[in-house]
Amino acid sequence: KTPEGAGKLRAVRRQLYERRPEFCSVTYGAGGSTQEGTFGTVREILAEGVQAACHFSCIGATRESVRAQLAQLRAMGVSRLVALRGDRPSGYGAGGEFHYASDLVAFIREETGRDFHIEVAAYPEVHPQARS
Repeated sequence: KTPEGAGKLRAVRRQLYERRPEFCSVTYGAGGSTQEGTFGTVREILAEGVQAACHFSCIGATRESVRAQLAQLRAMGVSRLVALRGDRPSGYGAGGEFHYASDLVAFIREETGRDFHIEVAAYPEVHPQARS
């Protein structure tokens, strides 16, 4: 979020690259609040010759916004996504066209076929908003 923080992240990545990771996972804030910074970091990682697994949250998203983001990621050379529902930011209403990460995964496949390797995450215990 700051130039100093970005510099520290670059230094840590250089150390991690010595271990030859298959990819680096890059997250962003609730509701996509830090998405542009995330995309900048993803661009840097790709330029450094490492795959980036870009977190992709659907909370509050529309089909059109997801379609546009997928096109942007594809143009950047991203081939790996971590599809998440995501957390609602504080004070954020229910909106959006996707209710679950599974809806997002299905939409990504419909729109892009097998263009992206898709990873998901899950709660090891019951999700706080689950009825069961």
